[in-house]
Amino acid sequence: MAALTSTLLKCVVIGESGVGKTSLLGRYIEGEYQAYRSTIGCDLRNKNIEVDGSEVTLQIWDTAGQEKFQSLARPFYRGSDACVLVFDVTSAASLTGLDYWRNEFLQGAFVADPASFPMIVFGNKVDEEQEAWAVTKAEAEAWCAKHGIPLFMTSAKNDIGVSEGFEAVARACMLSDQADEVDTTVVQIQRLQPQAKSGGCSC
Repeated sequence: MAALTSTLLKCVVIGESGVGKTSLLGRYIEGEYQAYRSTIGCDLRNKNIEVDGSEVTLQIWDTAGQEKFQSLARPFYRGSDACVLVFDVTSAASLTGLDYWRNEFLQGAFVADPASFPMIVFGNKVDEEQEAWAVTKAEAEAWCAKHGIPLFMTSAKNDIGVSEGFEAVARACMLSDQADEVDTTVVQIQRLQPQAKSGGCSC
């Protein structure tokens, strides 16, 4: 009996500490909301989905945003098929910080053509009251338009836009022809680093 094949897509999720990267993954992968969890180094999870009739294994790398771990993140960018940039709508600094994260990824992943590489921005924590927002949707759209990157306004807490965003990432990869065919009988996804139970809020 022939082994089933699935398209393996490596997607790296990056952004400032506390913007909610780990909570977004928890919502998407496990369907649960985890409000208080700090990533140490890098964590790896996977989700099998169907994209336009094709079986896809979305391999999502959750990287730590703390400054002390930033120098360790670059090796994890190599071989990526896509990148998700995350900012927090209650933090203006987290949006301006995307310039740093985008440049770090492009250099670390050795992206030859940034204009065609699949990237998506998540503006997270839209469940917060409007009075708490430090970034308007228009401001986020302006940043994304400058770089030609789609924007998804998301909430890991209230499950807004999360699945749609990750599925858009997978679809963009498929259209870009960057995916590699792999044997699903031998792909094993393991967490690379233990998770700390406390630290900065990642909701």
